[in-house]
Amino acid sequence: MDEDTKLSRKTVLRAALAAGVAAPVALIGGPALARTTVAGGQAPELTPACHDGDEPTIEQTEGPYFKPNSPERTDLVTPGTQGTRLTVSGYVFGRACLPVNRALLDFWQADVNGAYDSAGYTFRGHQYTDAQGAFRLSTIVPGLYPGRTRHIHVKVQAPGRPILTTQLYFPNEPRNNTDTIFDARLLMTVRDNGTAKEAAFDFVLNVPQTPTSTPPASTPPTSTPPGGSTWAAGTSYAAGARVTYGGQGYVCLQGHTAQPGWEPPAVPALWRVG
Repeated sequence: MDEDTKLSRKTVLRAALAAGVAAPVALIGGPALARTTVAGGQAPELTPACHDGDEPTIEQTEGPYFKPNSPERTDLVTPGTQGTRLTVSGYVFGRACLPVNRALLDFWQADVNGAYDSAGYTFRGHQYTDAQGAFRLSTIVPGLYPGRTRHIHVKVQAPGRPILTTQLYFPNEPRNNTDTIFDARLLMTVRDNGTAKEAAFDFVLNVPQTPTSTPPASTPPTSTPPGGSTWAAGTSYAAGARVTYGGQGYVCLQGHTAQPGWEPPAVPALWRVG
C-alpha cells in the first residue's frame, strides 16, 4: 500500500512527530486528529501502531456497570456538570489501516465522584464514526472509586462485526501501578487545554480489509502551478498537493477538504513544511 496516500494512524503519528507538536482538536464534523504528546512531553506507545496485518486493540472486561440502550450523542456534559472537561477523539481502523465508516462506539464512565448512574444514562452515550473513521466525545475526567484507576469504558463495533469491549486509561495516574486490570497498551494521549483536557486514542478492529492505493481525494487540478496554490478553505486537497500559507510552502499528507481552523501550520497531521 502507498504509505503516503492511505489514512492511517502511522501517517498521523509520523506527521505530528515531525512537526514536534500535538495536533489540535478537530472541528465538530471533521476528522479528529491523533495527539502525540502528554503532560510530561513523552508520548506513550499507542495501541497498536497501525500497519498491514497488525494485531487489533486488546479486549478488557465489561465490568458491572454497563447498560444497553444508551442515547445517541457525542456530548455527555450538561451546563451543571461538575468535573474537568475532557474531549476524547481519534479514529477506528481495520486490519489494513483503512478507516471504518459507521463504527459504533458506546461509552460509559463514572462521574466526578466515582459513581455510575444505574438509574438513568448520565455519562452514557453512543455514536458512530464518520466517513474518515473519526469519532469525538465530550465528557469529563472520571472520578476514582476503590480498587480501580481512572478509566473510561467503551464498546466498539464495525457494521456486522463482533463487538470489542475495552477500557481507556490516563497516563501518569498513581493507581495505574496497582490496578490489576490496567494495561499500558490502552493509554490515551492526554494534554491540557486551559482548564480542560484533550485526549486521543485510535482503535484497530479485527476487521479484514483490502488495501488500496487510491487516494481518498481527487488529484489537484492540472492548472495548479508547480509551486502550489494558496491554501483556501473549501478546497479538496489530495495527498502530495502543495500549497502556500503565510509565505511558507506545505505538502499535503492526507487527502481532505480544507476547513477554517485547518490551516497548515495548525494541523501537522495534514500538512508538513516542504
